[in-house]
Amino acid sequence: MKNLMCSIVIPNWNGIKLLQMHLAQVVQASLGREIIFSDDASTDESVDFVSKSYPDIVIVKNSVHKGFSSTVNAGVSRASGDIVFLLNTDVIPEKSCIDFLLPHFADEKVFAVGCLEHSHEKNSIVFRGNGEAWWEKGFYLHKKGSTTKSATAWVSGGSGAFRRNMWERLGGMDPLFDPFYWEDIDLSYRAVKAGYTLKFEKNSIVHHYHEKGKILTFFSKTLIQKIVFRNQFIFIWKNMSDKDIIRSHFFWLPVRFMQAVFRFDLSFIAGFLSSFLMLPKVLKRRWVVQKSFILRDRDVVAVK
Repeated sequence: MKNLMCSIVIPNWNGIKLLQMHLAQVVQASLGREIIFSDDASTDESVDFVSKSYPDIVIVKNSVHKGFSSTVNAGVSRASGDIVFLLNTDVIPEKSCIDFLLPHFADEKVFAVGCLEHSHEKNSIVFRGNGEAWWEKGFYLHKKGSTTKSATAWVSGGSGAFRRNMWERLGGMDPLFDPFYWEDIDLSYRAVKAGYTLKFEKNSIVHHYHEKGKILTFFSKTLIQKIVFRNQFIFIWKNMSDKDIIRSHFFWLPVRFMQAVFRFDLSFIAGFLSSFLMLPKVLKRRWVVQKSFILRDRDVVAVK
């Protein structure tokens, strides 16, 4: 295996407090690797803090606030490494974290490798980072997977390593998912359908302080849930290609919608309506991404 170079990309939006707490440890764990700080038009002192305290870090700035996918893409476009390690501002990697990831890329089919997250939640630590997924009743469902397995359904955009040339071929994260959520699941799914593989490395450890993250700070739980449902529909309409899954989705969609009405689940209804308004853009992206698919949906995950 050639000596692969790795760049670290840190997306940020108004994360000054997290940067003050975590960035020194990230720099220490980077072991001199290139760090790209990609800022999403922050209105706090984030950029000034990084530029003054860490002059070796490369800073990329959005002129207007866009969202996670767009900000990550901007950072990756400036990276010079063969591998890009994405790291959220609420995540701290252990010192040997990247060293455990890089050997997996000796396999030229590997697109991305995920870390073991020690997720600090309500005074306890939950092990995350591996994901399981399946199609059921026309919907793509996912959950936390076993951290003893080397295969994973997706690699987190908050703490994962990605092969940059494959990232570029896939078009990176899709801005349709801005401001947040589902973008890493979408990218991982498209990668596998294009014939690439994903790995999970349990020895690559990061500490994720999720409850201190910016999404929960700046967005209400109701709005977050609406965006989650909206992006779930975008993901499905953009990526599904098996005819039986397509038929199943449109059979079960009215059922799910009526269930939401009876439960008075306004987040689901609002998410669906929001995604429906985006349908022309979704179909345009569908036409583009499906050109790269060489596998069927049922070849990628189980259908129940």
